[in-house]
Amino acid sequence: MKPELTLHQRTLTLTRFPVRKNETLQAWDAADEYLINHCHAMALDPQRPILIINDNFGALSCWFANQAPVTTVTDSFITQQAITNNLNKNNLPTITIIDCLADLPVNPQLVLIKQPKNNRLLSWQLQQLCHLLPQDCVVITAGKVKDIHSSTLKLFEKYLGQTKTSLAVKKARLIFTAVNKSLAAPMPQPTSWTVPDHDLTITNYANVFSSDSLDIGGRFLLDFIPSKPQYKDIIDLGCGNGVIGIKAARLNPHANITCVDESFMAAASCRENAQLNLASTKNFNVMVANCLDDFNNQSADLVLCNPPFHQNNTITDHIAWQMFCDAQRVLRPQGELIIIGNRQLKYHEKLNRIFDKVDTVGHNDKFVVLRAIK
Repeated sequence: MKPELTLHQRTLTLTRFPVRKNETLQAWDAADEYLINHCHAMALDPQRPILIINDNFGALSCWFANQAPVTTVTDSFITQQAITNNLNKNNLPTITIIDCLADLPVNPQLVLIKQPKNNRLLSWQLQQLCHLLPQDCVVITAGKVKDIHSSTLKLFEKYLGQTKTSLAVKKARLIFTAVNKSLAAPMPQPTSWTVPDHDLTITNYANVFSSDSLDIGGRFLLDFIPSKPQYKDIIDLGCGNGVIGIKAARLNPHANITCVDESFMAAASCRENAQLNLASTKNFNVMVANCLDDFNNQSADLVLCNPPFHQNNTITDHIAWQMFCDAQRVLRPQGELIIIGNRQLKYHEKLNRIFDKVDTVGHNDKFVVLRAIK
């Protein structure tokens, strides 16, 4: 049975994306409900845009879709698919869905923000809004009480304007911010640093994992990327800033490299890093996608992956499992999947279920590097 969100006598049927059999996680939270209930009696101009930022699976986008022109901003391809899916399920009008690097609509009347997990992204978005918003725009942010700290509120005060909070309801809280245009400042540039051991210069946009240094898992995996003349097609799955795919391209200049991530900011970072670190990007491609949904069966020789173990604030292994299954489908016979993971995650148990052979090619106190052969 699909979950339903019932508020003020309206019912929406909402599902998470990708849709999975026996799904037990609901597609909204108490912060969504609090925000919707607060805005229920608000008088809205049907001609003036509503801007929704970081809507996870479409609860906010669906609720406001037929009340005014809606633009939803998200860095997640999966979220875009979830919102579109839930709009269709509820027979709601089409809305505009854009990524975080796109231009925002002018003169919005209402901005609704779901607090992101990443404060770097939040700061970036608040600075972007300060440039855009008119003084009369209402800005409301919703989040979990445990995630709203005094340091969080200082970010709103610093980058957007005077801020106050609501009482807590169901462990959720609202943040109200008045736009102060005098705080507008030049947008920050992506962070950049070097990796001398591998002769790399890396640039990261705000929502890319480990924004000001190379994450320790990715750094460890760099030492185990193979170079073989038989590799024709190599995939960096969940590429982030692209450092793994770039190193693979250097070691295998004869191969086609495809980097895939569901984050638009990650894909943008990866493209810029390829330009910075490769003599030629002719055989280097970057895609935004849900794992390997758009790849043909038996179309790759090597898949490299540093899988995440969370979706938004939910700790889960279903993303890693989808990555492993997709890799098994996409690899040619005798193709290889090389992954890195925390030792306690026991990824070898999952890989042994779908691959013919799994062995350990590297390890330290924290990580293990596994190779699975189809």
